[in-house]
Amino acid sequence: MIVTIFGIKLTLNPIAFTIPLGKGHWDIYWYGIIIAFGFAMALLYAYKNAKRFNINLDKLLDAVIITAPIAILCARTYYLIFDGEKLESFSDFFGFTSSGFSGLAIYGAVIGALGFGSLFCKLFKLKILDVLDITAIGFLIGQGIGRWGNFVNQEAFGTFTGSSWWGMESARTISYMGSEGLVHPCFLYESIWCLLGVFVLHKISKNRKFSGQILLSYGVWYGFERGFLELIRTDSLMWGRIRISSLLSFTICITSAILLFVFYRNQKKTNKGEYNSLFKENQEENIENV
Repeated sequence: MIVTIFGIKLTLNPIAFTIPLGKGHWDIYWYGIIIAFGFAMALLYAYKNAKRFNINLDKLLDAVIITAPIAILCARTYYLIFDGEKLESFSDFFGFTSSGFSGLAIYGAVIGALGFGSLFCKLFKLKILDVLDITAIGFLIGQGIGRWGNFVNQEAFGTFTGSSWWGMESARTISYMGSEGLVHPCFLYESIWCLLGVFVLHKISKNRKFSGQILLSYGVWYGFERGFLELIRTDSLMWGRIRISSLLSFTICITSAILLFVFYRNQKKTNKGEYNSLFKENQEENIENV
């Protein structure tokens, strides 16, 4: 596939390599490799920073290993609910087609990870908000890297840019849009925003005022960008005439901003600027288990 982006022509092949299997073969796609790499980088961040977040690393990894596949299933389920795709067989649920794997929604993965992750934190006796704080930064790492899988597949793009150089074009964008022209590389916008968010939230996390602060900051940071980005994407999941991801993003952004303000103000009044007292009470006990 020939792709032109910012005036540069590239040749992309969604298939990284092929593994022979008897009379057939198994195609390994760049999309999966990139997603896996993003997940690995998020785990590496957790490995290096778990102690600073007062989290038992071994227990955290146990929770992640169990939660990750469930989050992927939730991402697929979310996509199917709002995309309206009809399944002809059970295998269709997993998105395997002749052209590869398709049909995941990030918000489905986030919701699944938050919900089931919180449950497993309870089972493994981990402080839920501290785990969600470090997980929020992991989300941004995975999303920032994973969006490049969309580039290889030539998906997650927007409307025409109207520019003579800014944007991208390929046979896939032309087919979808119905005519030639550069379209917004939405995957790139989100990738840059998420990776920038990693540095911003990491900086904030070094001076957390209360548990849950980074999770709420993630809600504001990512919700703001995704809400606007969905307005120019051509493949938004719809709920009637409503762009569901845009509505959800703005709701998360506004709600998180309000809660962040309220909790920060209450913490400042009750603790006189020090760290959340509930965190400090359990800090010594948890660090012994790290």
